[in-house]
Amino acid sequence: MQALENRPYDELAIGETAALTRELERFGPSGLKNDIIELQPGASAWAGLLLSHLIETQLPGLGTITLTQTLTYGRPDTPSGAITATLAVREKRSDGHVVLDFQCSDPSGAILVHGWAEVVAPREKLRRAASVSSSVKLHTPGARYRAALEKAQGLPPIRTAVVHSVDEASLRGAVEAADAGLIVPILVGPAARIAQAAEAAGLPLGAFELIDVPHSHAAAEKSVALVREGQVEALMKGALHTDELMGAVVASGSGLKTERRISHIFALDVPSYHKPLFITDAAINIYPTLDDKRDIVQNAIELCVALGIDPPKVAILSATEMVHAKISSTVEAAALCKMAERGQITGGLLDGPLAFDNAISKEAAAAKHIASSVAGDADILLAPDLESGNMIAKQLIYLAGADAAGRVLGARVPIMLTSRADGALARVASCALAQIFIRSRLSRAL
Repeated sequence: MQALENRPYDELAIGETAALTRELERFGPSGLKNDIIELQPGASAWAGLLLSHLIETQLPGLGTITLTQTLTYGRPDTPSGAITATLAVREKRSDGHVVLDFQCSDPSGAILVHGWAEVVAPREKLRRAASVSSSVKLHTPGARYRAALEKAQGLPPIRTAVVHSVDEASLRGAVEAADAGLIVPILVGPAARIAQAAEAAGLPLGAFELIDVPHSHAAAEKSVALVREGQVEALMKGALHTDELMGAVVASGSGLKTERRISHIFALDVPSYHKPLFITDAAINIYPTLDDKRDIVQNAIELCVALGIDPPKVAILSATEMVHAKISSTVEAAALCKMAERGQITGGLLDGPLAFDNAISKEAAAAKHIASSVAGDADILLAPDLESGNMIAKQLIYLAGADAAGRVLGARVPIMLTSRADGALARVASCALAQIFIRSRLSRAL
């Protein structure tokens, strides 16, 4: 931590400068087809971030209002590595406006970007504490799915029944996942509607197998039958309600249930979090019991281990980090941690109860004096119930710009369970998670 102190208008001098050097990170190619992930952010992103950061924190600093800025780029691509950004005061006007010259250079001194900004400088001295980051991270959609997508490269595709695939989103997800070598789709649903949706979206279905059934309930039942008969290795939800699909999965005689409680997990790519984040259960178990939560946690741990996160860190969420008899989720969190100590839950590091901020922010955990290897660095968030888990996930998606892949765990085969509003990226990532899990399970059995 260090103090930020601004330079009010009366203190500014012509020619005065401020500079910073930051590591500019960018993501490399994934090897996937059809531009599933856009890899190159626009050049304006990184330069604009550095310019804004310099103005807001150094020159003039706190309280500055930016009116306009102009940037000219000396090269079309996005560089990586150490970038030095510099601001200089060119002009002070009587109305409080200040013109600043700006440039960015690489370690050789070559100018990458130059320009200027006009600002209204603060009139009063301001000072506050602030943390300083050594890097500027440019986030691209799906970037934190990269490890899973790369891990899936070269694995044999899994035969997958795409249940009631009668809209563009489910068809596009199936086509792109097939192009990426993740699945071999078997489209199950009304053949005429599937063909109509494919034609409207301009999607070539090629040699994909298509099984004609009259409606969504029949599609769910037929897809489950395909699993039972050994014709498919996974299910992928299309344009039908979750309860329709899961009703067929858990029905008596379906053959998909195991001794483990079935649960759902969101695999989230949250731009502001430093790694993939998993939230469970936000779609199936409404008010899980303590025994249910044991299975939900174990399901999530086994998925993360298959993805190479070993051991995954599990934060058991509640409204507080203290155990309170009147808040049952705190009592169950403490019990789950003791169950892990006794070997009833294996493969992960558990801590709880933890409030959401303690689970994902080291600063918040430190402020509460929480000494934990999980707090501030969680891989898995176990929600107290479906309502809270669903709200957390949807807030991260719609307010924090997260991408969300979805998986059903605890059944005999993986089930890719995404929202009907989700795009192709979420569906492709869900397929990658399923493929890795199946191949990992097979390799352990050999």
